[in-house]
Amino acid sequence: MTVEKVLVIAVNQSKKSERQFQSSLDELVSLCKTAGGLVHHVITQNRDRIHPATYIGEGKLQEVKQIVDGEEMDLVVANNELSAGQIRNLADALGVRVLDRSQLILDIFAMRAQTKEGKLQVELAQLEYLLPRLHGQGANLSRLGGGIGTRGPGETKLETDRRHIERRIYDIKRRFQLVVKQRDQYRKRRRANDIFQIAIVGYTNAGKSTIFNRLTNSQSLEEDQLFATLDPLTRRIQLPSGLNSLITDTVGFIQDLPTALIAAFKSTLEEVAEADFLLHVVDVSDPDLLQQQETVRKLLTELDAAHIPVLTVYNKKDQLEADFFLANQFPNVQISAWEEADLQTLLMKIEEVLKEEWDFFDIVLDINEGDLLYQLQSSTLVVKKDLIEEMNQYHVQGYVRKDHPFHRFVEEK
Repeated sequence: MTVEKVLVIAVNQSKKSERQFQSSLDELVSLCKTAGGLVHHVITQNRDRIHPATYIGEGKLQEVKQIVDGEEMDLVVANNELSAGQIRNLADALGVRVLDRSQLILDIFAMRAQTKEGKLQVELAQLEYLLPRLHGQGANLSRLGGGIGTRGPGETKLETDRRHIERRIYDIKRRFQLVVKQRDQYRKRRRANDIFQIAIVGYTNAGKSTIFNRLTNSQSLEEDQLFATLDPLTRRIQLPSGLNSLITDTVGFIQDLPTALIAAFKSTLEEVAEADFLLHVVDVSDPDLLQQQETVRKLLTELDAAHIPVLTVYNKKDQLEADFFLANQFPNVQISAWEEADLQTLLMKIEEVLKEEWDFFDIVLDINEGDLLYQLQSSTLVVKKDLIEEMNQYHVQGYVRKDHPFHRFVEEK
């Protein structure tokens, strides 16, 4: 893949702190790298509001034009979402392709999607982003010769026909109704089996897939790049007590995730809302971890998943250069996904948090109720199991989920 020369432009509005602004810029540079570009220049401007016609002011536009011409840049990427008019005006003034942050993220998703469903979701997001911006896109689209921003529907030039796009959006949404029904059936089946479900969430590149692979002995994609995982994977794991669980690796979150993308990936992201427990993975070595944690929390609220019990997993402790002081206000654990002992600590910490959330039970089973004992061990958190030989009975203690069928059973016992 040819590496494209990229120039980034960004407006720092007064409502954003300097740290937030720098964080979003660093992220944009990483996004460009993930898409196959190399950022040669970052040009910023402080403005109270974004220029309605050209995003940046006249003087700054001339400065950018000189660099683009002098160093033969392939692409200009804006740090904010642009209107069709702004994209057209910038492209006309600079003579190169212009993308905004949302288009860049959508392009990476188009590159990352592996499954049929994932590809359809990305195409839907791209088309819904493009539709209101069709007017005046002609000059910019005529420069599409491949490269960043041309993956997905861009390759088939669907942009030239509004009716074609509207028909395609309708067709994809109709096909998604079948996919959503299938997902609902899978979820109902899981619910019927009452298998405890864990979802791994977190900022992109926090190490979610590494933790998932290490816990499940799987081979999902692990890369030091943004959005290495796009299509969710689910595997079985067993907690130390014997509790059987399903664990799902999900797409990474990011600041200013395009609305069209959240909408298109709703069926995938519902895996998070359907979970019984969340592992919120945080890259403890990232200087912007507080901002990233807040972004994830906001998105969880948007997904109606803020009520789900969560364990914050501070990952990559092996990359820390100084001591990191953990906050005390929520359950957390500090690990390196590459340390086997740390993974065991993580599993035990999950059980520790569940004991706080679930209800304690203390029951006696007859020795001939072995099948029931096995079901209890695989479906609840058994912490004590003693055989009382003279009584031919088992004394069992543990914790059970409030909405689990066994909850009523242990109450009656």
